[in-house]
Amino acid sequence: QVQLVESGGGLVQPGGSLRLSCAASESIGSINAMGWYRQAPGKQRELVARITTGGSTNYADSVKGRFTISRDNAKNTVYLQMNSLKPEDTAVYYCSAGRLRGGFYFPSDYWGQGTQVTVSS
Repeated sequence: QVQLVESGGGLVQPGGSLRLSCAASESIGSINAMGWYRQAPGKQRELVARITTGGSTNYADSVKGRFTISRDNAKNTVYLQMNSLKPEDTAVYYCSAGRLRGGFYFPSDYWGQGTQVTVSS
């Protein structure tokens, strides 16, 4: 059973930075992209960023210019560098494995356990 293990969440002041990591226990042959989602209390889960195996990236408008998604294929690891954090970035962040089709990202059944990010002074 493939596992996605996240790390790097925590409490940070507004304007600060955090880096999230998502390590897959093994390669997942059926996927061609990875994504980071977040879910704030009372809100739907939203796709924040995604990256293909070839390195193509896409971001939600709310995080463009502040967040950067990257991957290390040799380590089966995806990262989310979050800079200039705002209180509205507070959420549980989830790593996802999926597929990109027609320009849209479709998550598979493989999800991380979630890591809490809290932006507060």
